Amino acid sequence: MDLFQSIENVKGIGPKTTEILQKAGIFTLHDLLYYLPRTYENYQSATKIADLRPGKVVIRGKIKELAVNRTRRRNFTITEGIISDNSGSVRAVWFNQPYRAKQFDKNKEYCFSGVYDFSYGRYQLVSPSSVVASDMPTSSNFLPVYPAKYTIKPHFFNKIMQNLRTSFAAIPDLLPSEVVDEKMVKIRNRAEALFAVHFPENEADVDRGRTYFAYEELFELILAAKLNKKENSKLKSASLPFSAAKTREIVAKLPFKLTNAQRIATWDILQDLEKTTPMNRLLQGDVGSGKTVVAALAAYQAISSGKQAALLAPTAILATQHAESLDTLLRPFGVHVGLLTGSSKYKDVLKRHISSGEIDLVVGTHAILTDDTRFHDLALCIIDEQHRFGVAQRQKLLLKNSNTDTVPHLLTMTATPIPRSLQLSIFGDLDVSILNELPKGRQPIETKIMPEVNLREDLYPKVKQTIAEGQQVYWICKVIEDSDDAISVKKQAKKLEKVFPDMEISFLHGRMKPAEKDQIMGDFAAGKIDILVSTTVVEVGVNVPNATIMVIMNAENYGLAQLHQLRGRVGRGDKKSYCYLIVDGDKNPSRRLRELEKSTDGFYLAEKDLELRGPGEIYGSLQHGALNLKIATLADTKLIAAASKQAEAFAKNTENMVKYEELAKNIKKYQQLTTLN
Repeated sequence: MDLFQSIENVKGIGPKTTEILQKAGIFTLHDLLYYLPRTYENYQSATKIADLRPGKVVIRGKIKELAVNRTRRRNFTITEGIISDNSGSVRAVWFNQPYRAKQFDKNKEYCFSGVYDFSYGRYQLVSPSSVVASDMPTSSNFLPVYPAKYTIKPHFFNKIMQNLRTSFAAIPDLLPSEVVDEKMVKIRNRAEALFAVHFPENEADVDRGRTYFAYEELFELILAAKLNKKENSKLKSASLPFSAAKTREIVAKLPFKLTNAQRIATWDILQDLEKTTPMNRLLQGDVGSGKTVVAALAAYQAISSGKQAALLAPTAILATQHAESLDTLLRPFGVHVGLLTGSSKYKDVLKRHISSGEIDLVVGTHAILTDDTRFHDLALCIIDEQHRFGVAQRQKLLLKNSNTDTVPHLLTMTATPIPRSLQLSIFGDLDVSILNELPKGRQPIETKIMPEVNLREDLYPKVKQTIAEGQQVYWICKVIEDSDDAISVKKQAKKLEKVFPDMEISFLHGRMKPAEKDQIMGDFAAGKIDILVSTTVVEVGVNVPNATIMVIMNAENYGLAQLHQLRGRVGRGDKKSYCYLIVDGDKNPSRRLRELEKSTDGFYLAEKDLELRGPGEIYGSLQHGALNLKIATLADTKLIAAASKQAEAFAKNTENMVKYEELAKNIKKYQQLTTLN
């Protein structure tokens, strides 16, 4: 079976459906087969309507009296209908699913699965899924439910898979049989795994199939990391000798004492820079942990060896702040720092000085990556907030070295704490340094969950007092425009202007022009704005030690990692700081909010985020979803260990990646995430 044939060749898929599926990213038979069910419905034991009890239920009957009702709440609909069997009737209700009114034929019998609960003053079946009873396969009543795609409904995928059912035996393997750990996976090959997830008879079949695909994903990911490390070891870089005397001199003149974590990370990096194999290290530091000074010491080692260093930052204002900090730290030691952004004056002169080697350390934005920016002898590249830059951008920076015989050392930095299980698998080809201590003098941020109804009584007086003392406030909103679910940036700013008429209030969001955003953040950093109402665009931003209150509206709508990042915008000075998580008063706070309230340890919270939400959200914040794991959970350390052992052995034979073409193609996307090539 050719898995890479176009979906237009699949029985039951016509030209129009092909076009819709392609818009959804399904181009080949392979894409279709890997479009796995979202969940499963067990229709094996239907209950008579007369015997219904609260909880998850399955009933079989006909539906009539379908109607769509619009509520006062904008764009919110309630679709209702009456389901009947020979024992009685029950009301069914769907929220914001108006298409349900046209979905059913009153003359056909359906199987419905949903929660029978007391809702809106009566017992009713809430948001049940459904399938035409006559479409139920005779072999099993345990049915997969596929995610809808555009106008294509889940039952379409059921029919297509049934058309393909007899062909599953011909599906070729992706993984060599010898690398599949059957004790862990309990399934023999891909064909068997795909059959298990698309045509299961019970939950055990689903578990076995999904475990196989989790193993398949982990094997590819870990193999890519091992191959990367192997390839990177063949590259050459300039050896940058460590000068103990010069390093001690800089450290002695710092206006603060290095934390133990900073000392360990710096020592690891400085040792790496002495090697002729290029450093490929990730420096992850919790918010406010002091990554910049570690980067400064690394840059100084390159510069004192007669080379140049470059630091790439995602925004002009962050680049400016880095340049100012690094210039303060290193200028006394003869280091010339240059700032290169899109708005820099005299760019041509600046680029000539970079090319001639007169500028030792270049700090900048994407402007560094332009073709006319050339370095005299670039030996160290530092990328701040590395998830904001794609593979091509990282590689373009590395190619800026005029000496084509060597590759610059690479230090990437992130303020998103990464759980150890993620480090081992995703960044298996990287060396990792961790800054998990805050500098002395920093006070822990006090975090409080607060119902929105308490703002006027409890929070507004606190904000007024804080600003009266000369400090500033961040106020975070989820959306830019008006929404039913959350207050917008603009509306919140207007509301606060009425509450605090004597205060300077401004707002910020991602749709603004870069120059406008930089101006507002610059004004806030300069103390010209008392309250900055913003979206999460400030999640990675400048250091404003004078900001001591962070207010996050609709806090339930954010992940733990993002909430922790936002909280890290305050508490950067010596003043006591606070973070208020504003929630609807109707519900109890979620576990993730309670975890955030009790802990300021980003690494602990990252582990909790992994436990509560899975790896997708965490990794998505690092690489914009490039990992795209569908099944695997990186908390499954036993499966990771099994896949790692097999990948280690497989990587030793260089002919394997030629022999297994599909596997080689799949892992290439993972290799690009952190490779130096």
